[in-house]
Amino acid sequence: MLSLGVAAQGSGCVFMYGLPFLLPALQAEYGLSLAQAGVIVGAPSAGMLVTLIAWGWVADRYGERIAMAGGLALATAFLGLAAWTTSPVALAALLGLAGAAGASANAASGRVVLGWFPRERRGVAMGWRQTAQPLGVAVAGALTPPAVHVGGVRGALLVMAVICLLTTVCVALMVVDPPRPGGAAGERSASPYGDPALWRVHGASMLLVVPQFATAAFALTYLVAERHWTTGAAGAVVAVAQFAGAGGRLLCGRWSDRAGSRVGPMRRLALVNGAAALCLAAAVQAGGSFAPALLIAALVIAMSGNGLAFTAVSELAGQAWAGRAMGAQNTAQNLVAAATPPALGALITHAGYGTAFALAGVLALAASATTPAPGDVRRPAVRRPA
Repeated sequence: MLSLGVAAQGSGCVFMYGLPFLLPALQAEYGLSLAQAGVIVGAPSAGMLVTLIAWGWVADRYGERIAMAGGLALATAFLGLAAWTTSPVALAALLGLAGAAGASANAASGRVVLGWFPRERRGVAMGWRQTAQPLGVAVAGALTPPAVHVGGVRGALLVMAVICLLTTVCVALMVVDPPRPGGAAGERSASPYGDPALWRVHGASMLLVVPQFATAAFALTYLVAERHWTTGAAGAVVAVAQFAGAGGRLLCGRWSDRAGSRVGPMRRLALVNGAAALCLAAAVQAGGSFAPALLIAALVIAMSGNGLAFTAVSELAGQAWAGRAMGAQNTAQNLVAAATPPALGALITHAGYGTAFALAGVLALAASATTPAPGDVRRPAVRRPA
């Protein structure tokens, strides 16, 4: 079940986050400017934001298999249609619809982990689930260039559609919805959003997006423009850091399993995150030779805690609300992720990299204070209707 969940989310990540590999081909084939091609590349992410909570409701109401298989089937269809369109406007619209459909895996795959893994193993399982994004981007990076070479943009989109189709078939045939204990007939689960702890985890997660994207989005540019690395060397180092961050998610999941808490490790890691970003800012401002090493360390640390927040959200929400809560978590994080690069880009232009990294560190420290303490977390209630 874990492998199928990772595959489902990863197949969505192949086209949602792999489209930037198509930028040169989109410009050449459709005669687009970089900004216009960027709109097409960003269309799946925009579509995903609209439907994440809705797909969470579908998973909560009808089950994980139906949500994942149905959404990925629709994404397959939209990608297939996008491959044959000749209009840039239609291409952007169809890719947006594919993103809206593929968002089903983001909420439902987390519910599979929540339902099939006991609490003492759930942290590592959710850590594996959170490796789907870097794995999906790696697959896209490996398959997209040769597909473009053979068949252009159409060939690359068809490869992405085939990946979604194969995953759809596997999910439809093999995923088994986990049992949902604790709900007798005539009972319904109370909304978990009456508990401030869940809001605090959402808020802390939004704050932690900034240091993650401050390092991930600008690491290559900093190394090339400020430290005079070659693009190839900087890209290779950043790619390795991405995989190290994925490994960090597994280690943090194991840490939370052993601690019996998600929010405790999340608070401590946010403190380390903030300290690393502030040390990086000081080194960048001073022009120290060890700034690149601190940058990579800060990037790995910033990526490592992502699974802790998702596990905490799913457990705080409970089985009946987990899909919607994880959809809300994804939506909030993606909104901040979309705003962070342009905002920090403007800040870097006017005040330099050191100021941007310092701001990221301060926000990480604020996230540590925002995250609820283990004693503030309580299990979601179940109430009978009147």
